[in-house]
Amino acid sequence: MNVTKIDEKYLVSTFYVFFLIHASQTGIGMLNFQRVVAQYTEQDAWISVIIMGLSTHLIVWMIYKMLLPSYDILAIHDLCLGRILGKVISTGLVLYFLLLSVVVFRTYIEIIQLWIFPWISTWELGLFIGFIIYYFVSGGFRILTGLAFFGVVLPSILFFTLYFPLRYAHLDNLIPILNHSFIDILKSSKSASLVFVGFETLVVYLPYIKNPEKSKKWAHIALLYTTFLYVVITLVTLVYYSQGQLQETLWPTISMTKIIELPFIERFEYIFIFTWFLVILPTVCIPIWSCTRLLKKMYKMRPKLSLPCLMIFIYIVSICIENSAMVDTLGNLTNEISFYFVFLYIPALFFLFSIRRRLTNR
Repeated sequence: MNVTKIDEKYLVSTFYVFFLIHASQTGIGMLNFQRVVAQYTEQDAWISVIIMGLSTHLIVWMIYKMLLPSYDILAIHDLCLGRILGKVISTGLVLYFLLLSVVVFRTYIEIIQLWIFPWISTWELGLFIGFIIYYFVSGGFRILTGLAFFGVVLPSILFFTLYFPLRYAHLDNLIPILNHSFIDILKSSKSASLVFVGFETLVVYLPYIKNPEKSKKWAHIALLYTTFLYVVITLVTLVYYSQGQLQETLWPTISMTKIIELPFIERFEYIFIFTWFLVILPTVCIPIWSCTRLLKKMYKMRPKLSLPCLMIFIYIVSICIENSAMVDTLGNLTNEISFYFVFLYIPALFFLFSIRRRLTNR
């Protein structure tokens, strides 16, 4: 198996894995996941979020087992699946990361149109946001790491806004506890998978981390922190909304910010949505960068060529998605694909890799 060697000047410090993973998980999904998760388990939705969050630790453990000391995912595919099939699966990986970028890109445009600028067309917003994304991705992985850092740190103050809904909390909304079957809880956990995915881009950028074996703890800390935030947001949502209100609210997190009243800001949700742009940027940029990296290694396509092509593709697909129903369909499709990729494909690949390594060591 070939060992991936990256020039020292392109590497980032070990602890930045925390920001890269957390920034990849906290994006558009945080604004509306509560309604979907509570569909099966209602007041027990927070339990499903915990289960899904903890299961991501097992997937990250598998990724590190496969990729350390410094192997990349393309080499794993070639080893376990053969060169031809490995290349096909690697191309599918590019399409998967591209899908993650498209769903976040188009959904954020939908939010801007619904809440702030309903008169601005999709192509205009897409063009503006697309240029910003292109600028950051073209800067390289170190720039994206800095973006992930600020995308985690700067918007953190927004989480203090959860205090305002708690003033109207009804704690009896959380009882009875464990009132749903284990099957329903698992279904609800599957629905929560979309807000936890994104960390799997680790399979591409792990070789860009200094001392990657020491970054494991930061990866698991990031997963714990993400799980904690989602559990807190879920609990606040459950005590603020009744189940009937929650199922009728399309964007629960944004709707909760509407009750915030400050002397100098009349519509706080506008500030929230615009600041959230810093949060969603890494969830779009990191998968796109991962696509350029994979295309360069597989097909020798330089990022100067592949990046514009990817951005044009994302832009065209976004324009073709004309209404909220199509955006919702795209989100549901992505949720299904991401769940099976993270929780079925990665374990299957890990199983094949483990068998191949044992046979090789004999």
